[in-house]
Amino acid sequence: MSGASTPTRRPTASAPVVDAHHHVWDLSVRDQDWITGSAMAPIRRNFGVADLAPEARAAGVGATVLVQTVTVPEETPEFLALAEANELIAGVVGWTDLTAPGVADTLAALRELPGGDKLVGIRHQVQGEPDPEWLLRPDVRDGLAAVAAAGLAYDLIVLPHQLPAAITVAALLPQLTFVLDHLGKPPIASGSLDPWAGHVRALAARPNTVCKLSGMVTEAEWDRWTAETLRPYTETVLDAFGSARLMFGSDWPVCRLAASYAEVMDVTRTLTGDLSGNERRAVFGATATAVYGL
Repeated sequence: MSGASTPTRRPTASAPVVDAHHHVWDLSVRDQDWITGSAMAPIRRNFGVADLAPEARAAGVGATVLVQTVTVPEETPEFLALAEANELIAGVVGWTDLTAPGVADTLAALRELPGGDKLVGIRHQVQGEPDPEWLLRPDVRDGLAAVAAAGLAYDLIVLPHQLPAAITVAALLPQLTFVLDHLGKPPIASGSLDPWAGHVRALAARPNTVCKLSGMVTEAEWDRWTAETLRPYTETVLDAFGSARLMFGSDWPVCRLAASYAEVMDVTRTLTGDLSGNERRAVFGATATAVYGL
Protein backbone atom coordinates (compact mmCIF):
# COMPACT_ATOMS: atom_id res chain seq x y z
CA MET A 1 0.00 0.00 0.00
CA SER A 2 1.14 3.54 -0.63
CA GLY A 3 1.30 6.30 1.90
CA ALA A 4 0.39 4.55 5.13
CA SER A 5 3.73 3.00 5.96
CA THR A 6 7.33 2.67 4.89
CA PRO A 7 7.82 0.02 2.19
CA THR A 8 8.87 -3.41 3.42
CA ARG A 9 8.38 -5.43 0.26
CA ARG A 10 11.51 -7.30 -0.82
CA PRO A 11 12.74 -6.65 -4.37
CA THR A 12 12.05 -9.53 -6.71
CA ALA A 13 13.59 -10.60 -9.98
CA SER A 14 10.29 -9.96 -11.76
CA ALA A 15 9.92 -6.34 -10.61
CA PRO A 16 9.56 -4.06 -13.66
CA VAL A 17 11.83 -1.09 -14.26
CA VAL A 18 9.87 1.96 -13.11
CA ASP A 19 10.56 5.59 -13.95
CA ALA A 20 9.10 7.13 -10.80
CA HIS A 21 9.23 10.75 -11.93
CA HIS A 22 8.43 12.39 -15.24
CA HIS A 23 6.21 15.14 -16.62
CA VAL A 24 4.18 15.98 -19.71
CA TRP A 25 2.64 19.25 -20.80
CA ASP A 26 0.72 20.82 -23.66
CA LEU A 27 1.28 24.55 -23.99
CA SER A 28 -1.91 24.89 -26.02
CA VAL A 29 -3.87 23.73 -22.96
CA ARG A 30 -2.04 25.95 -20.45
CA ASP A 31 1.23 27.77 -20.16
CA GLN A 32 4.09 26.47 -18.07
CA ASP A 33 5.10 29.83 -16.69
CA TRP A 34 8.29 28.47 -15.14
CA ILE A 35 9.76 27.73 -18.59
CA THR A 36 11.22 31.16 -19.31
CA GLY A 37 14.41 32.58 -20.74
CA SER A 38 16.78 31.38 -23.43
CA ALA A 39 18.33 28.64 -21.31
CA MET A 40 14.93 26.94 -20.95
CA ALA A 41 14.08 27.27 -24.65
CA PRO A 42 14.87 23.59 -25.44
CA ILE A 43 11.90 22.43 -23.36
CA ARG A 44 9.48 25.23 -24.22
CA ARG A 45 7.37 23.02 -26.45
CA ASN A 46 4.80 20.29 -26.03
CA PHE A 47 5.87 16.96 -24.54
CA GLY A 48 3.45 14.07 -24.49
CA VAL A 49 3.37 10.35 -23.75
CA ALA A 50 3.97 9.64 -27.45
CA ASP A 51 7.30 11.46 -27.11
CA LEU A 52 8.22 9.72 -23.88
CA ALA A 53 7.24 6.15 -24.71
CA PRO A 54 9.95 5.24 -27.25
CA GLU A 55 12.69 6.72 -25.07
CA ALA A 56 11.42 4.97 -21.95
CA ARG A 57 10.98 1.63 -23.72
CA ALA A 58 14.47 1.87 -25.22
CA ALA A 59 15.84 2.38 -21.70
CA GLY A 60 14.04 -0.74 -20.48
CA VAL A 61 11.29 1.08 -18.57
CA GLY A 62 8.00 -0.76 -18.27
CA ALA A 63 6.00 1.66 -16.09
CA THR A 64 6.12 5.31 -15.08
CA VAL A 65 4.79 7.77 -12.53
CA LEU A 66 3.51 11.05 -13.99
CA VAL A 67 4.07 14.02 -11.66
CA GLN A 68 2.28 17.37 -11.46
CA THR A 69 3.89 20.51 -12.86
CA VAL A 70 1.55 23.42 -12.08
CA THR A 71 -0.71 24.25 -9.13
CA VAL A 72 -4.09 24.28 -10.84
CA PRO A 73 -6.92 21.85 -10.04
CA GLU A 74 -7.59 21.00 -13.68
CA GLU A 75 -4.23 19.31 -14.25
CA THR A 76 -4.75 16.28 -12.02
CA PRO A 77 -7.99 15.09 -13.69
CA GLU A 78 -6.26 15.53 -17.06
CA PHE A 79 -3.32 13.44 -15.89
CA LEU A 80 -5.60 10.72 -14.52
CA ALA A 81 -7.41 10.52 -17.86
CA LEU A 82 -4.05 10.34 -19.62
CA ALA A 83 -2.99 7.49 -17.34
CA GLU A 84 -6.28 5.69 -18.03
CA ALA A 85 -5.56 5.88 -21.76
CA ASN A 86 -1.86 4.93 -21.61
CA GLU A 87 -0.73 1.67 -20.06
CA LEU A 88 2.82 2.99 -19.63
CA ILE A 89 1.64 5.39 -16.88
CA ALA A 90 1.12 3.28 -13.77
CA GLY A 91 0.59 6.13 -11.34
CA VAL A 92 -0.08 9.85 -11.03
CA VAL A 93 1.22 12.23 -8.38
CA GLY A 94 -1.27 15.07 -8.63
CA TRP A 95 -1.99 18.37 -6.91
CA THR A 96 -4.69 19.64 -4.66
CA ASP A 97 -4.82 22.69 -2.40
CA LEU A 98 -3.72 21.31 0.96
CA THR A 99 -4.81 24.50 2.70
CA ALA A 100 -8.42 24.30 1.52
CA PRO A 101 -11.20 22.78 3.60
CA GLY A 102 -12.45 19.41 2.45
CA VAL A 103 -9.17 17.93 1.18
CA ALA A 104 -10.46 14.44 1.97
CA ASP A 105 -13.57 15.02 -0.15
CA THR A 106 -11.48 16.40 -3.01
CA LEU A 107 -9.22 13.34 -2.99
CA ALA A 108 -12.24 11.03 -2.91
CA ALA A 109 -13.73 12.87 -5.89
CA LEU A 110 -10.49 12.53 -7.85
CA ARG A 111 -10.55 8.80 -7.20
CA GLU A 112 -13.99 8.59 -8.83
CA LEU A 113 -12.76 10.12 -12.10
CA PRO A 114 -11.56 8.13 -15.14
CA GLY A 115 -8.11 6.88 -14.16
CA GLY A 116 -8.75 7.76 -10.52
CA ASP A 117 -7.44 4.38 -9.40
CA LYS A 118 -4.02 5.53 -10.61
CA LEU A 119 -3.81 8.45 -8.19
CA VAL A 120 -0.87 7.45 -5.98
CA GLY A 121 0.34 10.70 -4.44
CA ILE A 122 0.03 14.45 -4.04
CA ARG A 123 2.64 17.18 -4.51
CA HIS A 124 2.79 20.92 -3.99
CA GLN A 125 5.52 23.23 -5.28
CA VAL A 126 6.90 23.96 -1.83
CA GLN A 127 10.14 25.13 -3.46
CA GLY A 128 8.22 28.22 -4.63
CA GLU A 129 6.82 29.11 -1.21
CA PRO A 130 8.58 32.08 0.43
CA ASP A 131 7.89 30.73 3.93
CA PRO A 132 10.61 28.14 4.73
CA GLU A 133 8.22 26.58 7.25
CA TRP A 134 5.21 26.37 4.93
CA LEU A 135 4.95 22.63 5.55
CA LEU A 136 4.42 23.29 9.27
CA ARG A 137 1.39 25.53 8.86
CA PRO A 138 -1.62 24.01 10.72
CA ASP A 139 -3.80 24.05 7.59
CA VAL A 140 -1.07 22.36 5.54
CA ARG A 141 -0.59 19.71 8.21
CA ASP A 142 -4.34 19.04 8.19
CA GLY A 143 -4.18 18.62 4.43
CA LEU A 144 -1.22 16.26 4.70
CA ALA A 145 -3.10 14.21 7.28
CA ALA A 146 -5.95 13.86 4.76
CA VAL A 147 -3.44 12.66 2.14
CA ALA A 148 -2.25 10.01 4.59
CA ALA A 149 -5.81 8.96 5.45
CA ALA A 150 -6.48 8.48 1.74
CA GLY A 151 -3.58 6.02 1.55
CA LEU A 152 -1.53 8.29 -0.71
CA ALA A 153 2.11 9.32 -0.56
CA TYR A 154 3.29 12.93 -0.49
CA ASP A 155 6.08 14.09 -2.80
CA LEU A 156 8.38 16.71 -1.29
CA ILE A 157 9.73 19.22 -3.82
CA VAL A 158 11.84 21.43 -1.59
CA LEU A 159 15.06 23.41 -1.61
CA PRO A 160 17.81 22.61 0.92
CA HIS A 161 16.83 25.44 3.29
CA GLN A 162 13.29 23.99 3.46
CA LEU A 163 14.49 20.53 4.53
CA PRO A 164 14.38 21.30 8.29
CA ALA A 165 10.61 21.87 8.04
CA ALA A 166 10.28 18.63 6.07
CA ILE A 167 12.15 16.77 8.82
CA THR A 168 9.79 18.15 11.44
CA VAL A 169 6.59 17.44 9.54
CA ALA A 170 7.72 13.89 8.78
CA ALA A 171 8.09 13.37 12.52
CA LEU A 172 4.69 14.91 13.21
CA LEU A 173 2.92 12.74 10.61
CA PRO A 174 4.45 9.25 10.92
CA GLN A 175 1.43 7.77 9.15
CA LEU A 176 2.34 9.55 5.89
CA THR A 177 5.09 8.44 3.52
CA PHE A 178 7.12 11.42 2.31
CA VAL A 179 8.95 11.05 -1.01
CA LEU A 180 11.87 13.46 -1.41
CA ASP A 181 12.07 14.52 -5.05
CA HIS A 182 15.43 15.21 -6.71
CA LEU A 183 17.45 14.44 -3.53
CA GLY A 184 16.18 17.71 -2.06
CA LYS A 185 17.85 19.70 -4.88
CA PRO A 186 21.45 19.77 -3.62
CA PRO A 187 23.82 22.46 -4.96
CA ILE A 188 25.67 20.08 -7.27
CA ALA A 189 26.92 22.84 -9.58
CA SER A 190 28.84 24.40 -6.68
CA GLY A 191 30.19 21.11 -5.41
CA SER A 192 28.90 21.82 -1.90
CA LEU A 193 27.52 19.09 0.32
CA ASP A 194 26.67 20.90 3.55
CA PRO A 195 24.27 21.77 5.03
CA TRP A 196 22.24 19.75 2.52
CA ALA A 197 23.85 16.42 3.44
CA GLY A 198 23.18 16.84 7.15
CA HIS A 199 19.55 17.73 6.51
CA VAL A 200 19.11 14.72 4.21
CA ARG A 201 20.54 12.37 6.82
CA ALA A 202 18.17 13.80 9.43
CA LEU A 203 15.21 13.34 7.09
CA ALA A 204 16.27 9.79 6.27
CA ALA A 205 16.32 9.01 10.00
CA ARG A 206 12.53 9.17 9.84
CA PRO A 207 11.33 5.70 8.74
CA ASN A 208 8.41 7.17 6.79
CA THR A 209 10.65 8.84 4.20
CA VAL A 210 12.04 7.74 0.84
CA CYS A 211 14.04 9.54 -1.84
CA LYS A 212 14.08 9.77 -5.62
CA LEU A 213 17.35 9.49 -7.52
CA SER A 214 16.19 12.13 -9.95
CA GLY A 215 16.87 15.67 -11.10
CA MET A 216 20.62 15.51 -10.54
CA VAL A 217 21.82 16.51 -14.00
CA THR A 218 19.91 19.78 -13.94
CA GLU A 219 21.27 20.69 -10.49
CA ALA A 220 24.77 20.19 -11.92
CA GLU A 221 26.39 22.32 -14.63
CA TRP A 222 24.27 21.34 -17.60
CA ASP A 223 27.10 21.04 -20.12
CA ARG A 224 29.88 19.78 -17.83
CA TRP A 225 28.47 17.16 -15.48
CA THR A 226 29.94 13.66 -15.23
CA ALA A 227 29.16 10.59 -13.15
CA GLU A 228 31.90 11.66 -10.76
CA THR A 229 30.27 15.09 -10.39
CA LEU A 230 27.09 13.39 -9.20
CA ARG A 231 28.64 10.57 -7.18
CA PRO A 232 29.04 12.36 -3.80
CA TYR A 233 25.35 13.22 -3.79
CA THR A 234 24.26 9.74 -4.84
CA GLU A 235 26.50 8.19 -2.19
CA THR A 236 25.05 10.51 0.45
CA VAL A 237 21.48 9.39 -0.17
CA LEU A 238 22.47 5.75 -0.62
CA ASP A 239 24.15 5.85 2.77
CA ALA A 240 21.27 7.77 4.37
CA PHE A 241 18.24 5.98 2.93
CA GLY A 242 19.60 2.65 1.71
CA SER A 243 18.63 1.15 -1.62
CA ALA A 244 15.26 -0.09 -0.32
CA ARG A 245 14.17 3.55 0.17
CA LEU A 246 15.49 4.95 -3.11
CA MET A 247 13.77 5.05 -6.49
CA PHE A 248 14.91 6.07 -9.96
CA GLY A 249 13.23 8.97 -11.76
CA SER A 250 14.22 10.49 -15.09
CA ASP A 251 12.67 13.94 -14.56
CA TRP A 252 11.96 13.88 -18.30
CA PRO A 253 11.60 16.19 -20.17
CA VAL A 254 13.26 18.66 -17.77
CA CYS A 255 16.36 16.45 -17.86
CA ARG A 256 16.73 17.28 -21.56
CA LEU A 257 18.25 20.62 -20.54
CA ALA A 258 21.35 18.65 -19.54
CA ALA A 259 20.99 15.06 -20.74
CA SER A 260 18.93 12.69 -22.85
CA TYR A 261 16.68 10.08 -21.29
CA ALA A 262 19.22 7.38 -22.15
CA GLU A 263 22.05 9.38 -20.57
CA VAL A 264 20.10 9.85 -17.34
CA MET A 265 19.37 6.13 -17.16
CA ASP A 266 22.97 5.21 -17.99
CA VAL A 267 24.53 7.50 -15.38
CA THR A 268 22.10 6.29 -12.70
CA ARG A 269 23.03 2.69 -13.50
CA THR A 270 26.70 3.63 -13.34
CA LEU A 271 26.26 5.33 -9.97
CA THR A 272 24.44 2.28 -8.56
CA GLY A 273 26.77 -0.22 -10.20
CA ASP A 274 28.25 -1.44 -6.90
CA LEU A 275 24.86 -2.45 -5.52
CA SER A 276 23.71 -6.05 -5.43
CA GLY A 277 21.12 -7.31 -7.87
CA ASN A 278 18.32 -7.03 -5.32
CA GLU A 279 19.44 -3.54 -4.35
CA ARG A 280 19.37 -2.39 -7.97
CA ARG A 281 15.94 -3.94 -8.44
CA ALA A 282 14.76 -1.86 -5.49
CA VAL A 283 16.11 1.38 -6.93
CA PHE A 284 14.85 0.67 -10.44
CA GLY A 285 11.37 -0.54 -9.62
CA ALA A 286 10.54 -2.35 -6.38
CA THR A 287 10.70 0.71 -4.13
CA ALA A 288 8.44 2.78 -6.39
CA THR A 289 6.06 -0.16 -6.77
CA ALA A 290 5.79 -0.55 -3.00
CA VAL A 291 5.62 3.12 -2.06
CA TYR A 292 3.09 4.10 -4.70
CA GLY A 293 1.16 0.82 -4.74
CA LEU A 294 1.63 0.44 -8.49
